Amino acid sequence: MSLSLNQKKAVVSEVADAIVSAQAGVLAEYRGLDVAQLTALRTEARNSGVWIRVVKNNLARRAVDGSEFECLADHFVGPVIFSVSEDPVAVAKVMSRFAKDHENLKITVGAMNGALMDQSTIQSLAKLPGRDELLATLVGTLQAPVQKLVSTLNDVPGKFLRTLAAVAEAKEAA
Repeated sequence: MSLSLNQKKAVVSEVADAIVSAQAGVLAEYRGLDVAQLTALRTEARNSGVWIRVVKNNLARRAVDGSEFECLADHFVGPVIFSVSEDPVAVAKVMSRFAKDHENLKITVGAMNGALMDQSTIQSLAKLPGRDELLATLVGTLQAPVQKLVSTLNDVPGKFLRTLAAVAEAKEAA
């Protein structure tokens, strides 16, 4: 069934809104995936903060026109699924992990900062720690000196009390 002009405009607007804040995008061919597998991919993507959608190629080309993802316009060929995210690692991880488990999903190309990424670049990006992992590492690194200072400051009175206890025991024994 064909979309009306208003529906097409709505799809183009939705895709354009999704890519405004995105930093990276990945195109993958999904031929051979069943509905349950696509639903699982969408669920995993949603949980990771990745926007994912099957869009008609002509509409996708119109949506990316004039954006950082314009370099993908020539790659909207055949049945492709378009995924974008504010976290470049998240989109690469979701698509790579799913492609690894489902051979029918084939990552074709990606884009980041207006430049195309091939499959090997996407795989390398997927191996990097995600935003949450990096933030946790940063917090741990910032917190370590403070924890060490508190531990050191707690040790001084503790040693003093143990010394007093040892002196008291020595006087009682004598």
